[in-house]
Amino acid sequence: MAAQDRLQERLQGRLFGLGVGPGDPELITLKALRLLKAAPVVAYFVAKGKKGNAFSIVEAHLHEAQQHLPLVYPVTTEALEPPLSYEAIIADFYDTAAVVVAAHLDGGRDVAVICEGDPFFYGSYMYLHDRLATRYESEVVPGVCSMLGGAAVLGSPLVYRNQSLSVLSGVLPEHGLRRRLADADAAVVMKLGRNFDKVRRVLGELGLDRRALYVERATMDNQRIVPLAEVDPMASPYFSLLVVPGEKWQG
Repeated sequence: MAAQDRLQERLQGRLFGLGVGPGDPELITLKALRLLKAAPVVAYFVAKGKKGNAFSIVEAHLHEAQQHLPLVYPVTTEALEPPLSYEAIIADFYDTAAVVVAAHLDGGRDVAVICEGDPFFYGSYMYLHDRLATRYESEVVPGVCSMLGGAAVLGSPLVYRNQSLSVLSGVLPEHGLRRRLADADAAVVMKLGRNFDKVRRVLGELGLDRRALYVERATMDNQRIVPLAEVDPMASPYFSLLVVPGEKWQG
């Protein structure tokens, strides 16, 4: 029976979750690039009618023999009118996407799922991994995540010596965000977008607005670094973040 299981594994394709970095095409790792070029199927998450950031990062490295497998989101915002449920819709989508990818794996084709930033740091790949990694041979290649790309372009060290870093979602309720920021030595706030005004208000109440730094689309060609007070809350994109660096230590 064990021999049959090993034979079945060899007949199946392998699943790769490849972190391709925050936007600058030169920030992909050598390992991710090697596995990307070798994969017969390249899958990527994308909004309807878009090319997608992850695909744009790697597009120049793809070749004609590879099959492109776009996994198109049915919705791209968490704010939906009742009775629609974002959680239910997106869970069904990931279930369907896993079935689509599994069909290639069952056909013996390796699938490289590319993920902007790092696959396990707010990466969409993780939802496929949860559904498929127990059934297929899989490997995850870490990538430069957006908060590290953001800190780099802002020229701001995140934490000194024994400080701790809190990574927070801007989607958090205001009271929860306030509590976590008040307790943080240093923080990065992700998922801004329509949550920006709330986040800026909390930072001001805590006196952290003087230290906070804001960047949009860090390391991409259309990157913007804007003073916190000048950010238009109605125009802050999803791919933006706030860095509240730790207090400087002169070592």
